[in-house]
Amino acid sequence: MSGEVGIGIVGYGIMGKAHSYGYTVAPVMRRLRHRPRLRVISGRDKQKVDAAAVAYGVDGSVTDWRELVRRPEVDIVDICTPPGTHAEIAIAAAAAGKAVICEKPLAVTYPQAASAVDAAGKARVLNAVGFNYRSLPAVSLMKRMIGEGAVGKIRLLRATWLSDEFVDPTIPFDWRFDRSMGGTTIADLGSHLIDLATWMAGPIAEVSGQSETFIRQRSDKAVTVDDASAALVRFESGARGALEMARVAVRRPCDFTIEVNGDRGTLVFEYARLNELLYGDAGDRPELYGMRRIRAEQQSHPYAADWWPIGQGVGYGSSFVNHLGDLLDRWPDGPWEPDFAQGAAVQAVCDAIERSAAESRWVDVREIVG
Repeated sequence: MSGEVGIGIVGYGIMGKAHSYGYTVAPVMRRLRHRPRLRVISGRDKQKVDAAAVAYGVDGSVTDWRELVRRPEVDIVDICTPPGTHAEIAIAAAAAGKAVICEKPLAVTYPQAASAVDAAGKARVLNAVGFNYRSLPAVSLMKRMIGEGAVGKIRLLRATWLSDEFVDPTIPFDWRFDRSMGGTTIADLGSHLIDLATWMAGPIAEVSGQSETFIRQRSDKAVTVDDASAALVRFESGARGALEMARVAVRRPCDFTIEVNGDRGTLVFEYARLNELLYGDAGDRPELYGMRRIRAEQQSHPYAADWWPIGQGVGYGSSFVNHLGDLLDRWPDGPWEPDFAQGAAVQAVCDAIERSAAESRWVDVREIVG
């Protein structure tokens, strides 16, 4: 350890808790160049943010995120608030010369995301988006195997994220149902799928989407987000794909999958078995036809050496430990990845799917980015 790096967390909800956990556990599980110190956390409700500071092990709390951004002891501003607030906070943090980590999605529209990219670029500050699922050992292994040619040339990719978060029609209206604050289901759940898809198969060129809001009012207020959406996609490489995201799938708590089919093999990740990959190799002997199950816990696998002995597995929280640990390892010189530019590229695809669904046509992503 060469010293401390001061962290300021904006938002004390579930993501603020998850990021606090990541910073706390990272120095326990791996050797870091700098030890993170949770300096301050912000939230509008004084009683709740004070309690969160105590529970999460943060030095202090404030009720105005602008004060957090100004604090000299804060080196990194970590944004864990609803999506509609992300761009404003990120721009202010960059202007103050702070490195910025922002939960996904980077924004709720592409112009907002592009503004955050511009602000970070002009200020020359490190910036990253919280696409934490990249840092699950099995998902990272999937990316590595694709890069090593395990599936050959990618032809098809399909990814789904099914949740039952919005099934109950009596759930009262809150920010999650307001597009300007919570973003669409496409941006909320779909951003993870789009990030993983483009990370593994390259940029998406055009999309054809559909969306539906089944429960159109809550607490006598109009719901302005989609309950479920899907899209066909064409990658710049010529590969084809299908994405589906829904928050009204009964008894699907947080189920996401990603499958890649190439001309030499298939790889499948299922979040319900998050320490495993399925792999089918076209070169296998005919009598071994089928898929083999890989336990992504062997010491040579990504991140595995930092965790438990083989067979013990890791969980959701480990993705934050791994992702934030990677960023801390590259402090203060960088580069950080995925960065705001990658987050904005994902948002451009989200916007393209939304436009396609609204206009019932294929949309080229270049329409969004200009």
